[in-house]
Amino acid sequence: MSIYVGNLSYDVSQDDLRRIFEDYGSVVRVSLPMDREQNRPRGFAFVDMSDKTEESAAIEALDEAEWMGRTLRVNEAKPREDNSSKASWKNPRQFSLSR
Repeated sequence: MSIYVGNLSYDVSQDDLRRIFEDYGSVVRVSLPMDREQNRPRGFAFVDMSDKTEESAAIEALDEAEWMGRTLRVNEAKPREDNSSKASWKNPRQFSLSR
């Protein structure tokens, strides 16, 4: 299971996240997506821990906690939806076949 961490400060680093989650167990991976245009974190991250019990403890303790001036949103990450097959056929006027 992966943990979703939302409403992060734009000043947060992977090391900051690793340190706060290590209070609850062994951190396997931290993923902090960056905004390419602004060259800063996008405001959310994913954390993987070595044990489900540790993950549950971290989620329980950190969800809605104040950290770096923000109220964190911490929960079990949901699998990413595959949006590649979703064509916009709901609005047929969007596509023009006339020449």
